[in-house]
Amino acid sequence: MAECKKEHGECGKGCFVDSVIHLDVKDYYGKILNKTSDLKSNACLAPSQPIPAVILKALKNIHPEVTAKYYGCGLVVPECLEGCRLLDLGSGSGRDCYMLSQLVGEKGHVTGIDMTEDQLEVARKYVDHHMQEFGYEKPNVDFVQGYIEALKEAGLEENSFDIIISNCVVNLSPDKRKVLSDAYRVLKDGGELYFSDVYSSSKLSDEIKNHKVLWGECLGGALWWEDLVRLAQEVGFSPPRLVTANVITVDNKELEAILGDYKFVSATYRLFKIPKISYKGSLVIYNGNITGFEERLKFDSQYTFKVDEVVEVDGEMASILSQSRFAEEFTFQPPGVPSGCSVKKPKVGTVNPFELVLQLGSATVSSATGGCCGAESSCCK
Repeated sequence: MAECKKEHGECGKGCFVDSVIHLDVKDYYGKILNKTSDLKSNACLAPSQPIPAVILKALKNIHPEVTAKYYGCGLVVPECLEGCRLLDLGSGSGRDCYMLSQLVGEKGHVTGIDMTEDQLEVARKYVDHHMQEFGYEKPNVDFVQGYIEALKEAGLEENSFDIIISNCVVNLSPDKRKVLSDAYRVLKDGGELYFSDVYSSSKLSDEIKNHKVLWGECLGGALWWEDLVRLAQEVGFSPPRLVTANVITVDNKELEAILGDYKFVSATYRLFKIPKISYKGSLVIYNGNITGFEERLKFDSQYTFKVDEVVEVDGEMASILSQSRFAEEFTFQPPGVPSGCSVKKPKVGTVNPFELVLQLGSATVSSATGGCCGAESSCCK
């Protein structure tokens, strides 16, 4: 049985067990890694593809120390954020929180939660600096010490967030089911978990799972992608929507020898907390009112909506669009082709990230990025 120590008070009063894995990850990200270049693989490195202008502008406003101490894999930025309450799981030094702070605006709020005290120290150090930089009268960002498997113990209330993001940290948790179930609990109805993470081609061996460096490098704790699809629905989410997937190359001979034939991808999924009601298919028209997406909205690997184009969606997608923050961004029509109008049929979708990689012919690490609603249209009420 693994050694553990008690955190967050005495048992019976919000006790949470800090496992050996938690302690190893804290040490790796708090003591061993001092900068991004200290990483031993490219599993947690940011992509090199062009970044949308709105995101690039927001990133340039972030303090250099916050950026240097950030170890996430890419960017995780869903669309339509203005006015939203957002939670960042495993926020680290706070880079994404400060970037998203600018996208949700003064009327929105961003909370970052992380278990590593050294990372939180960097994040909290620059709250006032960034609020002054953004021109905000009061902070719209706060940071909480806690575990992504224990959001209640960290003081995060049920049904309190519109969106949860996570950037390459779910794989660092020893209890993925608890991460997903706690995320589901704190999301509002219609809320979304939009996250990028590392996935394996099959269940990992105990040797790989118990390797400290591989775990710290986001590989040893990678979830088999089929387990993600199963766990997400078991805790209550709608079926996962795969946004993008890209190959991870380790580029480290010693680690490659241990990994053998296992393959890994970085993939972005979106999971929604919506009512379990059976919806019929629908025709939808994107209104083009989301800033940065005036002409088209790439929702996932299956659906891309062009402004004013009539698109046929299945019952599952109709449910997601009509029950989430996207409801006001679309016009819904009953099935049946309108007179004198052409309808776009969706391509066949997949939830298998390795299959999508083959379809895209991609061999680089990247994550989806998006934008936010303009100031004139608040996505989160």
